[in-house]
Amino acid sequence: MNTFAGIPSEYAQLNTSKAIIIPVPYDGTSTWMKGADKGPQALLEAALYMELYDIETQQETYKHGIYLSKPIPILSNPTLTNNNIYRFTQNLLKEDKLLAFLGGEHSVSIGIIQAFKKKYSDLSVVQFDAHADLRESYEDSEYNHACALHWASKNTDLHQIGIRSMDISEKQWMNPDKVIFSHQLSEDYNWQKLTQKLHEKVYITIDLDALDPSIMPATGTPEPGGMSWQQLIGAIKAISQNKTIVGFDIVELCPSPNHQHANFTAAKLLYKILSFILNK
Repeated sequence: MNTFAGIPSEYAQLNTSKAIIIPVPYDGTSTWMKGADKGPQALLEAALYMELYDIETQQETYKHGIYLSKPIPILSNPTLTNNNIYRFTQNLLKEDKLLAFLGGEHSVSIGIIQAFKKKYSDLSVVQFDAHADLRESYEDSEYNHACALHWASKNTDLHQIGIRSMDISEKQWMNPDKVIFSHQLSEDYNWQKLTQKLHEKVYITIDLDALDPSIMPATGTPEPGGMSWQQLIGAIKAISQNKTIVGFDIVELCPSPNHQHANFTAAKLLYKILSFILNK
C-alpha cells in the first residue's frame, strides 16, 4: 500500500501534503479481546474502497495532500513503546502538518499527547470513549490502555465525551464540569456548549468503542449504550468549525472477520475528520 486510499501519488508526497497519517500497530496491554495491533492495516485496506468526494464539504479532500507514513516502531515493553511514540511524535510535529494517528490500543495516545502538550502549552484534549481510562496504574504499568488519559487529566484541559463505564477509583481524576456521560447525550445535543469551554488548540482522541456496538462491534471492549454516528460526527464538526484541531487519533479497532463493515466505518471516520479540518 503506497498511498492512503489509493490516491494518486502527486497528492501523497510529504513535502506538499497538509496531513500525515501515522499507523501505530501496538496491542501490548489490552486485557480482553486482542487484535488492535491489526487495526491500522485493516482501516487502511478498507479505505481503498471509499468514495473520495465528501458530500458535506463538497470537496475532494485528498487533493489537499495526505501522506501515509511508515508505522511507528513498537518496542519490547509499554514504557519503551510510549517513549518511542513520544519521540516520533515530537519529530513529526516539526513538519508543522495535521497529524492523524491510527492505533493500536488506546495507550498509544499517552506519548502522542505528551508531545503535543510540549508544543502547545495551552492544549485542550477531547476524548470520545466508552471508558474513562483515568487509572493511575493498571497491571503494574502507567502506560496501560486503562490509563490512556490519566496523564492528560493532570497536564491538559481534558474533556471526556460518551463515557459509560469506569471504576470508582477514577472519579478522583475526573472533572465533572468537563465530562458528558453517554446517558446525558441526545441526538440533537448542542455541541456549541462544549466548544465554548475549549482552548483554541485542540487534540482529539477517539476510542472507537465510543460508538454503540451496533455501529462499531469490532473493538476490544465494546459497551452498550454508545454514541450514534451522527452524534460523533456532529461533535467533531462543531469543534473543527470553532477551534483549531492540531491533531487526532483513532484507536481500538480490533478487526473481526465477521464485522468487516467496522473497518470501513473507521476509515470513513478518518476521512470525514480530515475533510472537516482540511476544508475549513
